[in-house]
Amino acid sequence: MRNLLITLLGLLSILNCLAQRPAQNPISMDRFVPSSNGYELAWEDQFNGDQLDSGNWSVRGTGPRALGYVSAEAVKVKNGYLTLSAIKKGDSILISAVGTQGHFMTRYGYYECRAKLQKSPGVWGAFWIQSAEISNGEDPAKFGAEIDIMECFKKLGKDIVSHNVHWAYGPHQQSTHGMQSYLKGVSKGFHTFGVEWFPDRYIFYVDGYKYYEVTQGISNIEEYIILSMEIPSELKEIRKTVFPDEFVVDYVKVYKKK
Repeated sequence: MRNLLITLLGLLSILNCLAQRPAQNPISMDRFVPSSNGYELAWEDQFNGDQLDSGNWSVRGTGPRALGYVSAEAVKVKNGYLTLSAIKKGDSILISAVGTQGHFMTRYGYYECRAKLQKSPGVWGAFWIQSAEISNGEDPAKFGAEIDIMECFKKLGKDIVSHNVHWAYGPHQQSTHGMQSYLKGVSKGFHTFGVEWFPDRYIFYVDGYKYYEVTQGISNIEEYIILSMEIPSELKEIRKTVFPDEFVVDYVKVYKKK
């Protein structure tokens, strides 16, 4: 009986660790403005022109990914917007991802994009920072972390976006687990999503409102930016997805302390 109790307590502990955090309102109603907090613009892309700026971005990871296939065909730049789509083409689903690896990498500062989220559940838009060294060791300070500034899983609710940090890719991968931010109306129109990255913490923002401050998985190395339209690995997850769907980005900006 004692051994059974110990086993059950262990399982409850594991489930608790894996649980998503409940959605919360901002922890501060003071809107964050980079210029008022000692920052100046260091890098940006406004997506002007009619094609992806090859000096800033490359289509990332072309090939199979989960239920889809990453393709340049699902990446468009037009009228000042980058559109990352999920498209059905025959028996295939084309998805999209672009990254600044090999073009722009840095550490610390304030990272922000202004974007309009996808409309349907299943597929999801994402804005994140990634380390090229994350699989080479377990110390995030030395090998970096995946910093998920924003992911939008409509199955969690139409007015919720998520944040996360992962590090130590491999058998001992670790995570802060999903942090959910509630903002009424975030699923409609354009909104800003940002993170302040310091040597000892991350602060996550939606429309300038502060939602979370995290001191785990802190990377102290240069990393690159990714924008993507993702798809899950199980067919049941996309039963309610309406194709085509789009994640539309107005701009990406990186600010540094003066």
